Amino acid sequence: ALGSSTSTGHREEPTDVTSMAINSVTLLICLCGLAGNGAVLCLLQRNTTTFYITNLAFANFSFLHFAVHSTLLDLLDELSCSTVVPLVFLRALFLLLLFSYNMGLYLLTAISIDECTSTLYPLWYRCRRPQRLSWVVCALLWALSFAVIVTVTSLCLSQEHEHCQVSLITMYALNLFLFAPAMVISSTVLLIKVKCGSQQQQPKRLNIVIFLVVLFFLLFALPLSLCNFLQQLGYITVSSQVVILLACIHSTINPFIYFLVGRCWRPCSKTLPTAMNPSWTRRPEPVDSCHCARSQTLVRNTPAVYSCRRREQRRVGGMP
Repeated sequence: ALGSSTSTGHREEPTDVTSMAINSVTLLICLCGLAGNGAVLCLLQRNTTTFYITNLAFANFSFLHFAVHSTLLDLLDELSCSTVVPLVFLRALFLLLLFSYNMGLYLLTAISIDECTSTLYPLWYRCRRPQRLSWVVCALLWALSFAVIVTVTSLCLSQEHEHCQVSLITMYALNLFLFAPAMVISSTVLLIKVKCGSQQQQPKRLNIVIFLVVLFFLLFALPLSLCNFLQQLGYITVSSQVVILLACIHSTINPFIYFLVGRCWRPCSKTLPTAMNPSWTRRPEPVDSCHCARSQTLVRNTPAVYSCRRREQRRVGGMP
């Protein structure tokens, strides 16, 4: 766990130059990431497509915010050769880091599944999908992340090491064996669908964003759950500074992915707000019910089709 190597009292070990270098790089990356995710929160237009992206940017911003505090405390701890803050505070900071980290993982999984659904079942997605489904899903994911951290905190504060260890193993297993596979499977299906589609049809910009974000998550953010999971089981011992640095890289690079995709697809965009709001942030408007009914594979005389015919007859000929 983050800060687990920190003990109370005076330390006589010499200053670790490697640790200070890692913390310094982490701090610099976090500051860049805070600026990037802050720009996303301020400049990205709010709609049904970007609602997930906005929540993901907020989760990344929160993770980087807590990582900055943790890194500064580690630097002060190295320089002062004594504990600056109590160990309880460091543990609480680590739990806040896990809360925002888990939330980013949950949201990225939801984004992948949502885009995969829109690609596999476009008609249902445009005609039948509840308009406020994104709001409900995000609210449930925030509640789930909060419940997980509250459970882990309550068990770890019970002074029973076994209970705390079991809760951490369960949380990491949930990330590794439920959310991460769902994200990878949905992204893989989406990639296969796009590759096997029409050669003349260009992949959607949002698909490109999801591919890149998921790829960098697997490379940089997933090691935090994997290494801590193996460490709790006693297989390996990995420095928390390294995995936190990798996770910070992932949270920092996401805004640049949004920006670069927007600039590549709109090369004439000269301003940051224009590049941050390219056409991939706007889905097609929902079509009317008649168009949906005609597009579906239905029996010709179903009530939906009959209602649409009557409506069209009224518009054309004034038939009652």
